[in-house]
Amino acid sequence: MTTKRSALLIAAVAAILLLSACSSPDTDERHVTDGRTSRWDENAGAPEASAFMHVTAPKGATEVKGAVQINPQEDIYLLSFITSEKNAEGVAADLRPEEPLKVKKADFAPDGELFRHLGLAEPQTLKGARSAGVCPPCVKDDRRKKVQWIDIYVQALKDDRARVYLKAF
Repeated sequence: MTTKRSALLIAAVAAILLLSACSSPDTDERHVTDGRTSRWDENAGAPEASAFMHVTAPKGATEVKGAVQINPQEDIYLLSFITSEKNAEGVAADLRPEEPLKVKKADFAPDGELFRHLGLAEPQTLKGARSAGVCPPCVKDDRRKKVQWIDIYVQALKDDRARVYLKAF
């Protein structure tokens, strides 16, 4: 009976460790998971992130930046740019989130330091940044069938400009 309980305990601990390792992608520059590493794809940038998300920076957008983090579980695509507030709203609306962009309390830590790789602050830490999330397959967005989730953040800047942050996997 003790051997059976020990085996069950070991299996339960192993399951908990496996679930915690898979619960969120690691965002370090380089991280080992089950012998595999997360790393930034040095050959991928804004064009690759844009293509994956099927999001194009609006005409006249500035500071267009992007990156792709290769992970054992799922790759993360980042895209950021500055555009007019109207264009930022249009990008958000095109993603078809179930809820509109809204300011959320900054009472939680950001999920790593992904945007730091692009030389930007993490959008979750920006006071007044509005955000929304969308599951493209859930809203039947056939343009983005391969995308499981997109987070969008819009940070208001001066002179009717806004920085858009997009993170997808």
